[in-house]
Amino acid sequence: MISPRSILVVDDDDVFRERLVRAFADRGYNARGANSASEAVAVATETSPRFAVVDLRMPDRSGLSLIKDLKELDASTSIVVLTGYGSIATALEAVRLGATNYLTKPATVDDIEASLTASDLPSESDLPPIHVPSLARVEWEHIERVLRQCDGNITQAAKLLGIHRRSLQRKLSKYPSTR
Repeated sequence: MISPRSILVVDDDDVFRERLVRAFADRGYNARGANSASEAVAVATETSPRFAVVDLRMPDRSGLSLIKDLKELDASTSIVVLTGYGSIATALEAVRLGATNYLTKPATVDDIEASLTASDLPSESDLPPIHVPSLARVEWEHIERVLRQCDGNITQAAKLLGIHRRSLQRKLSKYPSTR
C-alpha cells in the first residue's frame, strides 16, 4: 500500500538531498532520495510517491523531462521543482508539464512542504458558490455607507461621492434589487 505521505527528493547535490530526506522523515514522511533522473524513475516505479521534489539541473537529464516521466507513472504525484537558476520560461514549462510549484534555491523545508501540500487544498469546484451582488446593489451600499459617515447630510455626501446633490437624491429614491 502506498503511503499518503511519501516523498521522493531528486537532487544531484548529495548533502542537500540527504538533508531534505532527513527533514521530511522527521516530519513523518516516508522519504526517499535519488541522485539522478534515471534513479528517480526507478524509485518512483517501485514506490509511486505522493510528492516529489525535483532539481531542475541534473547530470543525466533535465528535471523538466523527469516531471513528464513522474506524471506518466502516477498523475496524482505533486511535484515541486527546485533550482538555483530560476527563469520565468522554465517555471512556466515546469507547470505546463504538471509541476505543482517552482521554487528557487535556497528554499526551506517549510517552503517546499507548503508548496507541495497547496494542491491538497480544496479546488474551486469543492468550494460553495460565491454570491456576487449586482453593481446597483454595491453602488447603493456604498452610497449608504458614505451617507452614514456624513450623518445623513446629502450635500456633504454628494461632495464626497463627486456627484450633484440632486443626482444623489434620485439615486436614494430608487432601492436596488436584493441581488
